[in-house]
Amino acid sequence: MPANYHSGLVWFRRDLRASDHAALHHALRQCQQVHCVFVFDKAILSPLPRADRRVAFIRESLVELDEHLRSLSGHREGGLIVRHGLACHEIAEVARALGVDAVFTNHDDEPLALERDSQVRSALATDRRAFHTYKDHTIFERTELLTQAGAPYSVFTPYKNAWLRKVNAFYLGAYPVKAHAHALAPRPTWAHAAVPMLEDLGFESGHLDLRVLPAGSRGGERLFKDFLERIDRYDQARDFPAVKGPSYLSTHLRFGTLSVRRVARAAHALAQTGSKGAAAWLNELIWRDFYFQVLFHHPHVVARSFKPPYDAIAWEQGPCADALFDAWCRGRTGYPLVDAAMAQINQSGYMHNRLRMVVASFLTKDLGLDWRRGERYFAEHLNDYDLAANNGGWQWASSSGCDAQPYFRIFNPVSQSRKFDPQGRFIRRYLPQLAALPDAALHAPWLATPLELQAAGVKLGDDYPHPIVDHDSARVRTLERYAVVKRSVEP
Repeated sequence: MPANYHSGLVWFRRDLRASDHAALHHALRQCQQVHCVFVFDKAILSPLPRADRRVAFIRESLVELDEHLRSLSGHREGGLIVRHGLACHEIAEVARALGVDAVFTNHDDEPLALERDSQVRSALATDRRAFHTYKDHTIFERTELLTQAGAPYSVFTPYKNAWLRKVNAFYLGAYPVKAHAHALAPRPTWAHAAVPMLEDLGFESGHLDLRVLPAGSRGGERLFKDFLERIDRYDQARDFPAVKGPSYLSTHLRFGTLSVRRVARAAHALAQTGSKGAAAWLNELIWRDFYFQVLFHHPHVVARSFKPPYDAIAWEQGPCADALFDAWCRGRTGYPLVDAAMAQINQSGYMHNRLRMVVASFLTKDLGLDWRRGERYFAEHLNDYDLAANNGGWQWASSSGCDAQPYFRIFNPVSQSRKFDPQGRFIRRYLPQLAALPDAALHAPWLATPLELQAAGVKLGDDYPHPIVDHDSARVRTLERYAVVKRSVEP
């Protein structure tokens, strides 16, 4: 295909890889020369804590991306242009300085990102530069899957069935880059030749353990290859936090260091051969697409319930509610599985998926606190934080979202603990002060005998807190709280 433009600029965002990259592929095929840029956007970075593992992950991934682009280009001066500023200004400035004809990037359907892209498009149009965007973060997006009535799906199972009917080699196919990489241009002399250090961006270093979460495409590939050896057992192992069951790929999919087409293609092929584990994991990827289309079609979910009647719920407020929330955040609720899960996210930025449901149910239905408080906490602490999935998960747990858990189904944190961490291996790892308790007493220490507590060296109220709420009583209050929803939907 002949080039349509003399030169173009590829803007990397949540797609930090140089292979199977939609925007890079299209730019290389349409331009005689292609430059690449990433912007550390102050609009995103400014509110973040200074010890943010995600910024460290991005920085490490950019170092690898820069090296990969330089290698592909064949230029010693090739690689990535990196800026630090407001993206809505920086992209137009870089495009102007380079004199490119068009900017290429991949879709980002979060409301603030769409607003930013609109500003960039307008600024580029003023200079008569084109702005092209492409699907890259999901298999299906926006209006690609609709009901027979032409409406977006609001229930997962019909969406999943439609997804599986439509998916084929075209949608799972890769966007080749290497074959067209000769169009990559040398980096301009005015661009810095190195990715800035975290300290230069105003962040602290040393908080990301690259042994646990290796960054960049190489890190993503390493984790994916490891998971492929375990994927057949995923359906059986995924719910047990002490077992190596999950894929651990969510951060790589969030920042695009691993192509979703690459992993979905492999999972789909294995599922077709009868692998129940691969089918279960493919189901999770479909949930991911589902939540992205919910966000695109219903952006009000960012601030409000997907189901409007749920906005009438009277959540607990005031100093007592704040104290309960603080105890939840610090892992001091007195329920070991909840507290161990919160210790996991606070220490590592990761939380097992089963435990995300447990702690979310506990916050909303045991403590009676607004799901938005928990959503914000996860947004600040999760390495893999993604607005669509995080919002969807919290609204599922609080029963206010698409295809949500019925409000009368309330997770019992002790039953969940006994079922999914029966030997207490996970709890003992994150709550070592309880490690000497026998298995039967570990899940509910307040039910342990005085002799068991003494033998384990545990003094409730000192070494470990008493429960801050009684689950059975909380369940009754939750059903009363949600009665307003039941009344609003009754004929």
